[in-house]
Amino acid sequence: MAAPTKVTVVLKTVKKIAVRFCPFESNVKSTREFLAVVGSEKARSTNMNCEVITTVKHDKSEPVVDITYIDGERLVIKGAKLTKTEMLSAFQSRCIAKDQQTKVAAKK
Repeated sequence: MAAPTKVTVVLKTVKKIAVRFCPFESNVKSTREFLAVVGSEKARSTNMNCEVITTVKHDKSEPVVDITYIDGERLVIKGAKLTKTEMLSAFQSRCIAKDQQTKVAAKK
């Protein structure tokens, strides 16, 4: 197992994160690691109103992370062929962009 990396996740612009996976498939490791990061106490403390919902199914389904932002926009990440780092990078880049949009809108 790889050494844990320090990742700072800010959920300020996120309304809901829904994670779905079949635990018996071989391609769910990165999705489970992503869930561990966004579900951590440190990450959850950045937005106490953010829902993190986990659905575990035994149906050989593809691991999926469905993120809903406060403005209603959605980001769906299919984690079967992605690493945890790639998933977190996509998620964080969208969160940072949304946070900057919010700050610009607040200044107007």
